[in-house]
Amino acid sequence: MQIGVESSRAVENKRVFVIDSDEITRAALQFMLHDENETHELPGVGEAYAKAVSWRPDVILLGMPIVQEQGIGVIGEIRERIPGVKIAVVTDSAADATAQSCLEHGAHSLLARPLTIEAVRRKVDILLGRRTSLSIPVQVT
Repeated sequence: MQIGVESSRAVENKRVFVIDSDEITRAALQFMLHDENETHELPGVGEAYAKAVSWRPDVILLGMPIVQEQGIGVIGEIRERIPGVKIAVVTDSAADATAQSCLEHGAHSLLARPLTIEAVRRKVDILLGRRTSLSIPVQVT
């Protein structure tokens, strides 16, 4: 296990699907999450639907390339085909018009780059309803 991993979370069996056509992004997110969650990386929604039949996810991290390739309606389709799943769209910027449109069409959250272990884990913890610690940046002058 990595430093900073809470062992109680590692045995909860919470499942995360990382769906992105970019193999590097999938691998990076899977690496960041695998210690505390059962994390599966998938190149497309078709593979996710097939896997969800027997391995239902709690959270989906959906890459913006999938939304751009399949259209914004893919979010509603995922919510319909995998009821109760939480969806976070991985985007270059939370201020992007397409990213904001994802929220309007049913995504629960946005995960903006740069992707850090702390930010990714915190976002997934929030979507899973786990307690997260409050951190307030302090500047000493």
